[in-house]
Amino acid sequence: MKIENINTFGELKAAGFEYKSVKEELRRNLLQKLMKKETTFEGIHGYEFTVIPELERAILSKHNINLLGLRGQAKTRLARQMLRLLDEYIPLVEGSEINDDPFKPISRFAKNLLSEKGDDTPITWLHRDDRFSEKLATPDVTVADLIGDVDPIKAANLKLTYADDRVIHFGMIPRANRCIFVINELPDLQARIQVALFNILQEGDVQIRGFSMRLPLDIQFVFTANPEDYTNRGSIVTPLKDRIGSQILTHYPENLEIARTITQQETMEAASEKKHVYVPELAKDIIEQISFEARESEFIDAKSGVSARLSITAFQNLLSTAERRALQNGNEKTTVRLGDFIGIIPAITGKVELVYEGEQEGASQVAQQLIADAVKVQFLEYFPKIEKLQKENEPDPYTDLVAWFFEESGFELLDSLTDTEYKAALDRIEPLERLLKLYQPDLEAEDRYFYKEFILWALVEFRKLSKYNLGDGLHFKDVYGSYIQDL
Repeated sequence: MKIENINTFGELKAAGFEYKSVKEELRRNLLQKLMKKETTFEGIHGYEFTVIPELERAILSKHNINLLGLRGQAKTRLARQMLRLLDEYIPLVEGSEINDDPFKPISRFAKNLLSEKGDDTPITWLHRDDRFSEKLATPDVTVADLIGDVDPIKAANLKLTYADDRVIHFGMIPRANRCIFVINELPDLQARIQVALFNILQEGDVQIRGFSMRLPLDIQFVFTANPEDYTNRGSIVTPLKDRIGSQILTHYPENLEIARTITQQETMEAASEKKHVYVPELAKDIIEQISFEARESEFIDAKSGVSARLSITAFQNLLSTAERRALQNGNEKTTVRLGDFIGIIPAITGKVELVYEGEQEGASQVAQQLIADAVKVQFLEYFPKIEKLQKENEPDPYTDLVAWFFEESGFELLDSLTDTEYKAALDRIEPLERLLKLYQPDLEAEDRYFYKEFILWALVEFRKLSKYNLGDGLHFKDVYGSYIQDL
């Protein structure tokens, strides 16, 4: 029988429906997916052999779960994905505030209605998309918000005294009965509020303004938290931690390939809107390398973490920087330049928490250094290492290039250059072309000029050239050439 034809408790029983708790739903549907070898958590990359197996084991064990990790590690997304493991629809007593199951009612309203009407009790259906409730833990959250409080307006309207439990207005947790309830940033919740969750997790008791009620709530709790040593905002009280079945540690992408997959997935819409902007694969690697460098930087608080959102927003800014330049120059199509990376600095500065030394350097300076470090690391993947001191018998592949700058007074790459002017400027430096033919002979034509500029930036980082910001572009010149010429 189709659910739209089931409108009463009697019809529900005749159709063969049975009571299942939310944890049983999750467990049963997960088992079916595992037996069919289906993907249980889609769009979550890098967790296939770490976080996801642990989460699946916790669901099979019917545990409440705490996802512990730094920001930007897909904790909330994992919790939301659990919705896909719920039944598409569940029946509930019509008019119930707390999603009473007709087979196992817990509220006074539902019990009275079932006692009065029996099999004629009206039934409604709740879709799984409506079975997710989420609360960000902040210091101002109260017990009344989460559990409930006495409602004087309800008491007046129903002409009841405060001794009657029908004057209670249920909070978010009772209203999430038979749902997945997520509390984000659990350590931020005041200790006395965490204490109020003890009995709900274990025994199902609820105490509201002197009312001690037995409400065996059926809830899958998922908590998210940063490690307890992350700043001094708070911690999870030990008895509450003891009542959470499984604590699962999340982590950042372990390599560039996984990080790129995540960024590509999250920036698909932005990339589709800017199809006229070509992005070399190397540029994408540099974007991801910036996040990896930030997580190791001495200027950035490692306990705070560097979210995957840094790479996502940086990539979006990179596309927009190139798009804006193309529009100003009247180019219909363009290719990302390394100089465009200056446009991602605002995306970096807002995503990192600086330590004292970083504050002294300045957020913008730290961001520029991260870009430089990423260029330096990626350079060694494509070209020979640039040695500070070269042995006499060993040829230096960069001698001709450095000599070119020694002979020239300087070289400018302005942001205002059209694509034709930009290419012509780089073509002037003949040693760059020879380096590409020698070490990257199979390079695609549309990538060549990005690589040429890439070599110049790397030579700056290895102290073979110097670079100055002109405001509207960059000026490259030999480190010692101008000094010697003056002498």
